[in-house]
Amino acid sequence: MMSSVRTITTTRLLSTTPIKATASSQTPRHLINIAQLANDEFSSLINKAYQFKQLVKSDKPSIENHQKLLGKLVALLFTKRSTRTRISTEGAASFFGAQPMFLGKDDIQLGVNESMYDTTKVISSMTSCIFARVNKHQDILDLCQHSSVPIVNSLCDKYHPLQAIADLLTIKEQFGDNLKGLKLTWIGDANNVINDLSIACLKLGINVSISIPKDITFDQDVVEIAEKLAKEQNLTFEIVNDPIIALNNANIVVTDTWISMGEEEQKLAKLKQFQGYQITQEMCKLGKVNSNWKFMHCLPRHQEEVADDVFYSDNSVVFEEAENRLYAAMAVIDGFVINKGDLLK
Repeated sequence: MMSSVRTITTTRLLSTTPIKATASSQTPRHLINIAQLANDEFSSLINKAYQFKQLVKSDKPSIENHQKLLGKLVALLFTKRSTRTRISTEGAASFFGAQPMFLGKDDIQLGVNESMYDTTKVISSMTSCIFARVNKHQDILDLCQHSSVPIVNSLCDKYHPLQAIADLLTIKEQFGDNLKGLKLTWIGDANNVINDLSIACLKLGINVSISIPKDITFDQDVVEIAEKLAKEQNLTFEIVNDPIIALNNANIVVTDTWISMGEEEQKLAKLKQFQGYQITQEMCKLGKVNSNWKFMHCLPRHQEEVADDVFYSDNSVVFEEAENRLYAAMAVIDGFVINKGDLLK
């Protein structure tokens, strides 16, 4: 008699459509972006992150969790510097008993005299997963193609899924379990953070309004996915140039750096391009945001992006948001490594 095989959702490397695979599959499941997760899987990750936070805050011993990866290695392959991603990932690995191993660009042979293929084969043979913070999205895809263990996209130039998980956990804490009908407004650049955050919001029933300068183009792949999700759930997804229009009735106001790592030489041009996009209390008042509005920023923050009267106000939850990166990493390790990609387990 044949035994039944449980099915779980896995990911195509070059597609954003969830597909089915058996739990006995030898191919590891990777976290590349939020779009590749089914809606219930993404909700499950948020709930797991919340549960881990409650456990940590309870200050109760967690021997059972500490034994799940005891004696294992978790690799942090970082070609870009980091504060929150490194601390949260190392903390999450330690929570499950694993030894985090930081591999910066000056620590290993990658890019010097060893290829991405060779590096991936070696690192994945000795570790339980690889958190990769890299420059190009293609680097993430190459890692996924050749790795024998789960790859967790910890930032690339196109996506930042760990940030989106932390952000939706923060929103859940502020507004409760039922997020349907809320509105998130993004003011700033079209970048990796909003690419994942917009999809994450739409998956959980949150309307999205994005305000970017007229000479900036939003990623068309993301627009197509977002418009499809919005239509399916009767939500609004819009891209406008005027921040005041975007802010109307917003519950959550978000921005990010205008000048990413590697773009420092473009600072003067960027500041000119984003003139009028600094978030202030006056701007939010003119935009008629909702009375319960909250401000978020993934950090590090520069004052030209958001004024002190917002960043350090009672509306701001930026430091709670930063802390939630830890619990987002815990949820991802639990789902992709310990439970081998079965995010509903």
